Amino acid sequence: MKAIEISAFGGPEGLRLTERPMPEPKTGEVLIKVSASGVNRPDVFQRQGHYPPPPGASDLPGLEVAGTIVGGDVAHASGLKMGDRVCALLTGGGYAEYVVAPVGVCLPVPKGLSDVEAASLPETVFTVWSNVFDRARLGRGEGGSAETLLVQGGSSGIGVAAIQLASALGYRVFATAGSDEKCAACERLGAAKAINYKKDDFVAAVHALTDGRGVDVVLDMVAGDYLPRELQALAEGGRIAVIALLGGAKAEIDLNAVLRRRLTITGSTLRARSSGFKAQIAAQLRSQVWPLIEAGRMRAIVHEVIPAAEAARAHALMESSSHIGKIVLGW
Repeated sequence: MKAIEISAFGGPEGLRLTERPMPEPKTGEVLIKVSASGVNRPDVFQRQGHYPPPPGASDLPGLEVAGTIVGGDVAHASGLKMGDRVCALLTGGGYAEYVVAPVGVCLPVPKGLSDVEAASLPETVFTVWSNVFDRARLGRGEGGSAETLLVQGGSSGIGVAAIQLASALGYRVFATAGSDEKCAACERLGAAKAINYKKDDFVAAVHALTDGRGVDVVLDMVAGDYLPRELQALAEGGRIAVIALLGGAKAEIDLNAVLRRRLTITGSTLRARSSGFKAQIAAQLRSQVWPLIEAGRMRAIVHEVIPAAEAARAHALMESSSHIGKIVLGW
């Protein structure tokens, strides 16, 4: 099969089209003929040499795909059969014509969506659901059903999913983005207000938008010096879910404020978690999120589809941060 491998750590030019043996599914796994592969920031980190795959995972980049089940253990695939169109969350190997995936992390392509659109979903919706709703408990804190969410990086793939999902479920959402164009896109997707962080202080903006109360949950993919400012933006009993460290891995925070205002800082990465853990999230997505997508209340936002052989160009686009939504490789 054709695949995109990391021939050398460093810049996008290290990605190379090659041939690899087809993977062989084990018990509880299916073989998927890939139509499209999602591109995500962790793929860039892996290419740079900063994010090695977990033990047992493919060395090929790629954490999400969509395609057709063509083999494997369909007997264990709940509600799925040979020939079904699916999308799947992977631990690696997604930049290839064929992948294997545990049956529990495969979801049917939502009705009305193309494989390209479906390939843009798994990494983002798994991450958002796990962190915003499970870990940070949006809607289950001191603010109840009226709780609010601040999404840092609202125009990213994660960001557009978080804005749409929380908004569709009835929560008031704010977002930050780096241009007026991106802010407008966030608001079209359901953000009550998007804040251009290059022009405005998001802490002051959040307090103005909430009559001084602050937000209940922050979805943070920046960390670094953003973290102490996010603590200032939180309401009493607020929670921060950290999912990436684009601004750095270290921060100095006021723990007195954490104690006095009952604040919580949490976070997670999904890649190394067990297939069983991810299957539990998949079941929640199928019952809670897939109906929203199929009803048109949440859309797959694809910025550009790039031929897989041009994966280096896709990574350069990702690093430029000029995109809104997801970048997808087509096979």
